[in-house]
This record gives sequence, structure tokens and C-alpha cells, in this order.
Amino acid sequence: MSERSSTFGPADESAADGSATQWEVYREWFDIAVLTPMRVAWSDWRTRLGSLIVLFYLVLAAVAWVSATDWGPTIVATPSSGQGPRLTGAFQDMAYPLGTNNLGESILSAIVHATPAMIQLIVAGAVFSTVLATLIGVVSGYKGGAVDRVLTTVTDIAMTLPGLPLIILLAAILEPRNPAVIGIILTINAWAGLARAIRSQVLSLRDDSYVEASRVMGAPVSRILKDDIVPNVMPFVLINFVNSARGVIFGSVALYFLGILPSSNPNWGIMLNSAYTSGAIYSLDVLHWLLIPMFAIILLSFGLVLFAQGTEKLFNPRIRARHAESIEDDTAPYQE
Repeated sequence: MSERSSTFGPADESAADGSATQWEVYREWFDIAVLTPMRVAWSDWRTRLGSLIVLFYLVLAAVAWVSATDWGPTIVATPSSGQGPRLTGAFQDMAYPLGTNNLGESILSAIVHATPAMIQLIVAGAVFSTVLATLIGVVSGYKGGAVDRVLTTVTDIAMTLPGLPLIILLAAILEPRNPAVIGIILTINAWAGLARAIRSQVLSLRDDSYVEASRVMGAPVSRILKDDIVPNVMPFVLINFVNSARGVIFGSVALYFLGILPSSNPNWGIMLNSAYTSGAIYSLDVLHWLLIPMFAIILLSFGLVLFAQGTEKLFNPRIRARHAESIEDDTAPYQE
């Protein structure tokens, strides 16, 4: 008997083999569920650029949040009157690199401190409309019958409601100041059209051979929806998620610009309104005050679109298979 055999008994060797096998299972799951989607997404330049743009805005939101707390360092000061000289042009004074407005507020400070509320608006509105539309559309299209009739009726009622007057009415009645609530109000009936479109796709998918095979094998409805139906509509859902996010951006900026939403927090729409009423479209000295928030809005929208276009491949099983690593190939040299 060798020295190794005398040291470890059969039970110990089985345990060691079992732990190695379990480690391979966990490693393979992590590769398929986490690393492979990251490789697929990162292989497209649109995803890389879109991710960097979105990450940039998330960093701005984090900087604003830390700067506004009592315990954190003041990286970017909160915008305030008399922060600097009035109407300083962009890139003329590095203490105020994006210039100042007519009250001496730093435009950089206003842009940064308006970002956290905008991120909350986008996430709340887009998640609310997309999740609700996907849930109603998938269940309605797959179940059919009375369930389909009830959900379709609810969807049709939501579609017939005039969106803008309803949003203005709710904003006037509720006077929301929480960005998440404002995001939901902005998409209060925007989910209906997406739910209708998803229902149409599910109606064609539910009769496909692989879905029928799952039903014949006795798979529960929840598993069929999760494994067979939802992955096939996810590229469409993802694109519409981004469209909802862009709609929240433009809608919130427009309503803040018009003064319909309460202006308790810094917002790009309020900056545009202030610049416009101060004659920014007529004077080159004030033009930077108008162009910089416009650029912030366009860049964020552009980043979201690029990110959505690049991540369409995530739901293609053939592309995911090409980017998945083989656990057996990686561990073969150690099994000799």
C-alpha cells in the first residue's frame, strides 16, 4: 500500500472526489449563469460603450450621494446661489469647469446632483412598466380563455386612457416629490402597448413544438413560462425596457421644464427652463447653460440604446454556447 493510501482511507478519498465534483458543478453554473453572459455582452462594441456611459452616470449619482451626506467627503458641492461668478463660460475657469448660471451656481454641481433623482426615475418607471407588461402579456397569451379576456380588457382600457392628461392630473393631485413615485406616474399606462405586443408573440410561441413537448411531459406552467416562453420574448422586452427608460427621461424633463412637477430637487428640465427664460437661445454667453443639460440627456439616452442593442445576443442560445467554457477541458490536465 502506498504512503498516500495509508494516510487517507476510502471514505476520505470518496469525500475528496465528491467535493471536487461539487466544485466543478458550482464552477460550471457560475460560468453559464454569470461569466458567459458577460463574455457575450462584452464581445459587442455597443455593449462596451453603452455600459461605460451608463456606468459614468452611476458614478455621478454615487458622487452626488456621497457629497450630500454628512459623513462623506464633499467631492462636488451642492449647487447654491453665489457659488461662483455669474455667467462664467464653460472651460473658462477650472474651479467651475462647465461654467455658472445667472445666480452663480456651478452647472457641474447642478448636473451631478440632478443625476441620482434621474436614475431613480428611470429605474422605477422602466421596471414598473416593463415588469407589469411582461407579466400581463405572457400570462394572457399563454393561458387564453377567461384569463386572456379579462387581462385583454384591462389592457384595452389602459390603452384608451389619454396618457399626458392623466399624468398631468395625477401630478397635480399627488404633487409627488419622491423620484420613484414620479417615475411610476410617468409610465402609468405606458405598459399597455407592450403587454399587447408580448401577448401577440406568446400566442405564436405557445403552439411551437418544444412548448408542446414540455406540456406533454407534464412540466408545470410556471416552468414552461420561465424556460420556454419568457427567454424568447426577452430581446423584445429588453428593447422596450430601454424605450420606457428613455420615455421617462424625456417625459420628466418636459414636465419639469413646463413646471408641472414640483421642483424640490435639482433637475435637468429645471435647468433647461431657467436657461430658456434667461435668453440662452439668443446669447452665446449663456448658451452653455442650455447645451450642457441637453448633452447630459442625449448622452444618457444614447448609452441606454447602445446597451440594449448589444445585449440582444444574451438570449441567443447558440451565441451563449460559443462563449461558454468547457469545464472538462479546463480540468482535464489535472485528472491525468
